[in-house]
Amino acid sequence: MKGAPCGATWEAASRIVNLPVEAALVRIGLDVQYYCTADPAGWDPVHGKSPVHLAGKIHQKALAAALQQLDDRGQKSDD
Repeated sequence: MKGAPCGATWEAASRIVNLPVEAALVRIGLDVQYYCTADPAGWDPVHGKSPVHLAGKIHQKALAAALQQLDDRGQKSDD
């Protein structure tokens, strides 16, 4: 398993357990941003966003992809 070097992934993941899918997709991005230790003032010139914002989006997309894989396998991914 992979995660952010700062540990934000694991903290955020622990907070979405048992949440409905839609709530978890929002919460993972917000919690990663909150627990991330990257400098939020350091804007990325390519994406035009802070690394904290980018980390939140990456985690949100990764969770969505994992849930889609469950759906593709015929497993229920909603509450």
